[in-house]
Amino acid sequence: MHIVTYTGPFGFIKPWTAVRDEQTYSQQFLTPSIVEGMRQKLEVSAILRHCLTHKGFSIQQETTQSRGYKQKTVKKYNTVEYQRDTSIIERGVMLSPRLHLAFPTVEDAQKAHSEHLCLCRNEDVVYPSGAIQALSEDQFDALTGFELLFEDSDDAFLVGYNRFEDGAPMYGRLSVTGNPVEQSPVAA
Repeated sequence: MHIVTYTGPFGFIKPWTAVRDEQTYSQQFLTPSIVEGMRQKLEVSAILRHCLTHKGFSIQQETTQSRGYKQKTVKKYNTVEYQRDTSIIERGVMLSPRLHLAFPTVEDAQKAHSEHLCLCRNEDVVYPSGAIQALSEDQFDALTGFELLFEDSDDAFLVGYNRFEDGAPMYGRLSVTGNPVEQSPVAA
């Protein structure tokens, strides 16, 4: 496998649960539809595996608006206004994410190494860092990090609904190697 490592100062992976949760933290793993979106953005044949680490979370506040509108009559002007309720949620943003992506060919890895990625939000950009590495399956298994193994087995759990396959359920088994939240800082 040919590995490209991406790093950045921060990242946010949108949880598959409703954003209207009281507290919303970034996921520790990439779902099958997120990986497929990255594959399409990079224009490569396949992403074989992935491994994600970070230094922790920074809790941010974000204002959200409800989907529905409320009708309000303004008697003074004899008009009708439509308003949307707002609320504030807290979300966790990963600090210094490091993402390893495994590609089947050198050509795919070279193409990916010349591109940036967004971790689900356009402002959360990660860039390739370091050289392309060739690793075996066993060497990739030894990398510290979170990896969601895409499978529907007895150990798997529902991780969301695939936007590329008409909302089909996605299942996976989370593999955690080492201590993926305590990595050394990313060099600037």
